[in-house]
Amino acid sequence: MIGKFISSTEVKREELQWGSLAWFSSPAASNAKDLVVIEVTLSPAGGHNFHKHPNQEEVIYVIEGEIEQWIDQEKRMLRSGDSAFIGADVVHASFNVSDRKAKLLAILGPCVGSEGYELVEVAEHEPWARLRNGGRQT
Repeated sequence: MIGKFISSTEVKREELQWGSLAWFSSPAASNAKDLVVIEVTLSPAGGHNFHKHPNQEEVIYVIEGEIEQWIDQEKRMLRSGDSAFIGADVVHASFNVSDRKAKLLAILGPCVGSEGYELVEVAEHEPWARLRNGGRQT
């Protein structure tokens, strides 16, 4: 396959407690082998808590809004046009600290498994469980 056009009506969308996902590239969506591309909308006060992708690198690009982005134990505020690179197996988290929705583009590679995406939640483990509540913040 040389490529694939995907209309907005064909995109798989998921509603989650903290926001929504729109899958633009994955093995299922586009037959991708190397790129997973997800539009992520974070609800006000919502966020994707501390997690990692053991065999995938990730770039998070802020399309609109403002987010509190963590890479390991370092925190930065990212605004529209800002981005973060996260190496494979590095714990990270994204939180919307505003009263408006935030929209991000998450790009991961390579694809892993049939969904193209692997995720290990670590928010309940130390130091991640206490990091936003008085732990080391930079």
